[in-house]
Amino acid sequence: MTDSIRFPERFLWGAATSAYQVEGSPLADGAGASNWHRFAHTPGMTANGETGDVACDHYRRMPEDVALMRRLGLTAYRFSLAWGRVLPEGTGRVNAAGLGFYDRLVDQLLAAGIAPNATLFHWDLPAALEDRGGWLNRDIAEWFAAYADTVVRRLGDRVAMWATLNEPWVVTDGGYLHGTLAPGHRSPYETPIASHNLLRAHGLGLRAIRAAGGRQAGLVVNLEPKYAASDRPEDQAATRRAEAYMNRQYLDPVFLGGYPAELAEIYGEAWPEFPAADFDVIRAPLDFLGVNYYTRAVHRHEPRAWPVGAGRVRQPQHTYTSMDWEVYPQAFTDVLLWVKARYGDCPLHITENGSAFYDPPTVEGEELADPLRVGYLRDHLRALHRAIAAGADVRGYFAWSPLDNFEWSAGYAKRFGLIHVDFATQRRTFKASARLYAEVIRTHGAALGA
Repeated sequence: MTDSIRFPERFLWGAATSAYQVEGSPLADGAGASNWHRFAHTPGMTANGETGDVACDHYRRMPEDVALMRRLGLTAYRFSLAWGRVLPEGTGRVNAAGLGFYDRLVDQLLAAGIAPNATLFHWDLPAALEDRGGWLNRDIAEWFAAYADTVVRRLGDRVAMWATLNEPWVVTDGGYLHGTLAPGHRSPYETPIASHNLLRAHGLGLRAIRAAGGRQAGLVVNLEPKYAASDRPEDQAATRRAEAYMNRQYLDPVFLGGYPAELAEIYGEAWPEFPAADFDVIRAPLDFLGVNYYTRAVHRHEPRAWPVGAGRVRQPQHTYTSMDWEVYPQAFTDVLLWVKARYGDCPLHITENGSAFYDPPTVEGEELADPLRVGYLRDHLRALHRAIAAGADVRGYFAWSPLDNFEWSAGYAKRFGLIHVDFATQRRTFKASARLYAEVIRTHGAALGA
């Protein structure tokens, strides 16, 4: 039994989605196609050929979904904007109808007592910009800054928190190195260039947000703490490379002004030199860092495991989610304290945390039992509280996700939602995990001690 759990005053209790995963109607009302729209419509790129054409139909059902969030008791909601819905060509002409959707969403949230938390880029790049080189074109940092200016000038009077990018590591590892995500490239030469331009866009985006009157601006990264499988020097070295590649690649430049030395070792001749002046842009101070945490990795030396030479060691004593991710809550505590120790006292928000387990496509009744997700949520919130008690300055928690949604190349089979979505009928049904989360919010954490 865990006693005396109480989260800090004014702690934000939220949930998070992204545009392409929930909105549907990707070309409606003058929106421009995204690279994800193209990728999902390319045969063989997604499970069962599934796309985000309908997803949760949130674009048309937004008021209903906000009402569900209010029923959950959320005090904040993190969403992303579809860049191509706002700027169909990625630059220049503003699509009034597209920007108007987000204007209405913000007003609907505020009327429900829910603070809007907006992310400018969550993987869906306008296809028109992909045609101009996408993240391989240095000009994209300026394009992104102009997009940020457009959005913040319209919504910044009501949106208090802005994130520039969501999980740039996933964009480059999946999209440029392994080809499993949009835009589907496979090139070790392209990957570090895309990574660097994402960080430059983040830096110029921060400037644009602040110049347009944005009050809090930050970056969202996914962190996966790395543990060596043994004390053998080769396992230790492999683990350090894996940590540098996934966790330090995007944080060291932002907080320390340079890339980890291991990246040159990992990429070899594909690692370029970058202008020193770029790091003055990238290192702009953050108002907050968003941390997305799902799992950890235990690594051993494995020369054939490209690109870092680190293989993952399965832990048979622990539960794994349907994404094949180990459930290990202590790593959540560990990684938050690691961020504090390495990078100092930047305020943190847990911008994503959640689990995919099997749920039936159709639900009978008013609530779906999901005991594995309930256990994951309870144990990770307890782990979060331990990190706060140990000194981590965490100011909010956003569960991924309020709704089952389109899980990128995995399609619709991987369900992360606190609320079940029957994708054939769009019927929404609360799960037991939603009821637990609502009680945690209502008691400000005390329900976790029961």
